Amino acid sequence: MSATQAAPTYRSGNSSVAPAVTSSDQSRGGAAAFLSALAAELSHGTVELPCFPDVVIRIRKALDDPDIRPDQAVTIVGAEPRLAAKLLQTANSAAFNPSGRPLSELRTAITRLGHQLVQSAAMAFAVQQMKQEPSLRSIAEPLGVLWNESVAVASIAQVVARRTKVPPDQAFLTGLLHGIGRLYILVRWAQAQNSTSDQSAEFLDVVSGWHPSIGKAVLENWQFAPEISDAIGEQLDSERKRRNAAELTDVLMASMALGEALLKPAPRVIDVDSVPALQTVGLSATDCQSILTHAEYALGSLRETLGC
Repeated sequence: MSATQAAPTYRSGNSSVAPAVTSSDQSRGGAAAFLSALAAELSHGTVELPCFPDVVIRIRKALDDPDIRPDQAVTIVGAEPRLAAKLLQTANSAAFNPSGRPLSELRTAITRLGHQLVQSAAMAFAVQQMKQEPSLRSIAEPLGVLWNESVAVASIAQVVARRTKVPPDQAFLTGLLHGIGRLYILVRWAQAQNSTSDQSAEFLDVVSGWHPSIGKAVLENWQFAPEISDAIGEQLDSERKRRNAAELTDVLMASMALGEALLKPAPRVIDVDSVPALQTVGLSATDCQSILTHAEYALGSLRETLGC
């Protein structure tokens, strides 16, 4: 792509979305050209994610249907025994079943979790299947790292959302999905490179600017809720206009910042003033420390449940 060529865009819904392409990206022909091709595919509504279980998208569409009957949702989930087992495991886990009352019926598990957490469990199932796929063995490690990070951000987002009007389960799902653009790019790159792993610093640097827009387009093509896909697309936009009340994007951005802090050894110093989203949500440094302490406590069982 030449320096004079316009940045590629793809149409998503009624809006046109442009990846964050810099002049340095344009000089890195291979990766930028590859990502440009992905953007062109997405502009035509084509989402090709090898080894991603179709049942995950069928569940999402079914749960979004206001006319769906409980037995229909059970039928869709029950058609994939491994997914049904994952949902039952999730519904019975300490992370989502604080009462400790066990259940064995799929219908009850779906009811207990609710639509957003059912979709979260389905996504966990999908990532597990992809990590075990022989054709994706070359990226199994980066996929694992990405999923580990996503679970941490999801756990934090659920807690942060409780301090706002954002539904905690929706924040949890958004946290899990915030890296879907990176996942999509990694899988397609491995496929394009005949399953060889080329995770150079240069490639990863290019991806870092593109993945929010790619992720947003993927989720919109899969018809996820607009507020979720918008939050994914805006996750790195520190200059976005903010309203008085915190929105899902603010919760996600604050949770990502805390997720990065969680990777550092204690004692962790949180500079709230340097992260606008933390201020929008209304978190003090003490609040941040409390949330990180909770996250460290909860992540063990959560990662075991979601397959990290």
